[in-house]
Amino acid sequence: MAQKKDYYELLGVAKNASDDDLKKAYRKLAIQYHPDKNPGDKVAEEKFKEIAEAYSVLSDPEKRQRYDQFGHQGVGGSGGFGGGQGVNMEDIFGSVFGDDSPFGSFFGGGGGGGRRGGQAMRKGSDLRIKLKLDLEEIANGVEKKIKVKRYVSCNTCSGNGSKNGTSLKSCTTCNGQGQVRKVVNTMLGQMVSTSPCPTCQGEGKVVTERCDVCFGEGRQLNEDLLSIKIPAGVGEGMQLSMTGKGNVPTRGGIAGDLLIVIEEEEHPELKRDGSNIIYDLRLNFADAALGKDVEIPTVGGKVKIVIKPGTQSGEILRLKGKGLKELNSYGVGDQLVHVSLFTPTTISAEDRVILEKMRTLPNFQPKTDKNERSIFDKMKDFFH
Repeated sequence: MAQKKDYYELLGVAKNASDDDLKKAYRKLAIQYHPDKNPGDKVAEEKFKEIAEAYSVLSDPEKRQRYDQFGHQGVGGSGGFGGGQGVNMEDIFGSVFGDDSPFGSFFGGGGGGGRRGGQAMRKGSDLRIKLKLDLEEIANGVEKKIKVKRYVSCNTCSGNGSKNGTSLKSCTTCNGQGQVRKVVNTMLGQMVSTSPCPTCQGEGKVVTERCDVCFGEGRQLNEDLLSIKIPAGVGEGMQLSMTGKGNVPTRGGIAGDLLIVIEEEEHPELKRDGSNIIYDLRLNFADAALGKDVEIPTVGGKVKIVIKPGTQSGEILRLKGKGLKELNSYGVGDQLVHVSLFTPTTISAEDRVILEKMRTLPNFQPKTDKNERSIFDKMKDFFH
């Protein structure tokens, strides 16, 4: 499969382009490559579909955020978190050019993207929830079971809102097509545009007697227990989605999506920096000078590390591979142990005698080593 082109490059805009810039760029390209202006030109038709898909993602703030963060995988189908339903070209052109656009004729009518049997396939609203995860769950990935209240199809009427599911008749306004057509004259000639039927709202049928359970809505509020698999390496504010786990629309259609916003719970001892874990280790002077085996926490449990004799305050020890997995990657971060010396604020008379003696000893006098690198240089090595 050929690699997808960058959406911003397809539209010829910068990554910080405004909504108006996106719309202007898309409008210009859509007119240039529209199949009605390029009959039989497969290259132009493919280009037209590419820019339509690009605009459908970048014009949606949530999809654009996922695309900026994860690329095509973040807004794709089974390969990413987006779980997209594909590009509905007619919906895109309706939003940019209006319902009377002559371009509706190319994708309107019988069975284009997002249509079935001439009727618009409606999609229900999305649901958004916040999911708190601790550092261990983020490090390893986790499967969570949560309860979600959402609208599901009514079992009694099979979702069409009529009594026993059979009290329906064909709409007389659109003759059961779910849409009405309008002929318009344009510079390209006479073309046909379509719009949802105002009588049946695009359903093609009208209810003659309402369902006694859902009162004609075709859906009921239900509490579902859902299992959510969270991959390792997710971060604060990241949004995942479960396709088809949102609300179903009234009287038929496909369910919206469930959007899961990740919240990180603060760890009492460890701090996260991307895929790395930071731990502050405080040592007393004797342990730093003489060396010691010290037990410290990691996301995988307690581990012992060796403090070498003469360890200096400000040194950074690296535990390779003890960080977090990188999302959608085989990489793993490290745990960085920042050493600092503890200075007591209260001392006894006995302590004072010992310290006064140490103060005068030659080995306890600070020495400046010109070849020793500063703490700032050391930090740069670890984070760059």
